[in-house]
Amino acid sequence: MRLELTTLLLSAVLLTGFQCCKEPLQRTSCLKGRLEVKGICMNYTIKVMDGAINPDMIQDTWTDPNTNKTHQNVFGLASVCDFPSDLAEGEEFYFTINSNPNTSCFVCEAYYPTPQKKLHISVSKAPCNQ
Repeated sequence: MRLELTTLLLSAVLLTGFQCCKEPLQRTSCLKGRLEVKGICMNYTIKVMDGAINPDMIQDTWTDPNTNKTHQNVFGLASVCDFPSDLAEGEEFYFTINSNPNTSCFVCEAYYPTPQKKLHISVSKAPCNQ
């Protein structure tokens, strides 16, 4: 009886430990990106340059219908309220995926094509520690 209780408690601790740690690691993972397309009204396309990301979160290839240029490992910017306006097209930066984005800002409704998959991100001023 005592061995069963010990095994049950150990199993519960291990399962809880794995479950609690898996999600935060995905959220805090630092990635390196590049602003591929700086479309009108924050319709931005961002390429993942380096870092571990679930491939289901981004598009492996996307072609800009206005330029016919194909981009790999990209996503559309969803966090328009917090993205720095001073980043230039082609500029590289570091970011994390933001699970609690600021959505209280005015949004221009002019359109420029972006990938269907979109992410809320937080940009870092400096490289993050991985």
